[in-house]
Amino acid sequence: KTDHTHLSLFPAQSCVITCQLHEYLYVGENKSWSEAQRYCRDRHTDLATVSNMADMKRLIRESSGNRNEAWIGLRDQTDANRTWHWSLHGVEFNDSQTNWRSGAPTERQTGPVQSCGVIYKDLTWSDHTCDKWSKTFVCYDGDFKLKWPEAQRYCSENHTDLVSGWHQTHDPELTTALASLTEERVYAGLFRDTWRWSDGSRSSFRLWNLQFNMDKYNTGQCAMAVFDDGGRWKSDNCSVSRPFVCYDGESLIQRNIIYKEALFYCRDHHHDLVTITNTDDQRLIQEKVKNASTTFVWIGLYYCFIQNSWFWVSDQIVCYDNWVSGGPENDCGMSGAMQTDGQHQWVKRNETEEFNFICSKF
Repeated sequence: KTDHTHLSLFPAQSCVITCQLHEYLYVGENKSWSEAQRYCRDRHTDLATVSNMADMKRLIRESSGNRNEAWIGLRDQTDANRTWHWSLHGVEFNDSQTNWRSGAPTERQTGPVQSCGVIYKDLTWSDHTCDKWSKTFVCYDGDFKLKWPEAQRYCSENHTDLVSGWHQTHDPELTTALASLTEERVYAGLFRDTWRWSDGSRSSFRLWNLQFNMDKYNTGQCAMAVFDDGGRWKSDNCSVSRPFVCYDGESLIQRNIIYKEALFYCRDHHHDLVTITNTDDQRLIQEKVKNASTTFVWIGLYYCFIQNSWFWVSDQIVCYDNWVSGGPENDCGMSGAMQTDGQHQWVKRNETEEFNFICSKF
């Protein structure tokens, strides 16, 4: 291990959100991955999606006492394009904001597949093998030498994650830290794969065990959590029967009612009108609203005249937002809705209009 290089790549956030959009349910019946998927979709929402370490700890807690391997909702789509991700929760890879070195990334026809990203001292990026040998990596307050899966796991468990995203990889403190190292390049939180979540979520969170090889395919096309290995994941043949974890999340209610009636319905029959606090929540909800019978659906946004601001019905202020261009004007009698097509952005609508709506179950 090298001397620690302390970084402060993430300024304190003025808005901390702890809302959870779903709950996990361990099912002790033995089923194949596809059978488990059908079971979860019929009785709950879907097989479990995991977006961050907090989710993973909740999943383990809900499965307390079980030492079995259980299917989760991640499956290898071998015919899909390998997609680049940042490993840090909530940071989306943007093809228009990249800093690849000349000739990178590559698509080798022979030799080791290069599925993980490194960053050079000049802040340019390249693809690299994930675990052929150990390389230095950067968390938020230290650098060590480990293979990429080990490095990502170490950072997510002990800090937040590997350095991720355009702004973080161009932070002046990162430049200073890299200049102090003898290595030419270090692992960053950049990787690509063909794994996809059952519910369509684009969550980039991965917690593979140390035996999983990100540079090889077809070792098993479905993912499971191994509870006696701290919940870390491994892959297996999808036809094997084992327990599984579902999640209960949001529900689209295809009734056309005004905002207040939608609010009371959700509180009487579920939990509340849905609160959206990050891009993962947004993606989950926009998949649901595609099946709506109205142009808009009510979500849990309302305008508070006294405080001249928009809030969620959960009493949280709006930190993450997806308003249409320019955002909403602050008008009395207006509440928030989501477009059911297009970009699925948020709009203000008169609360006496009648739309479908989204309830949260948790």
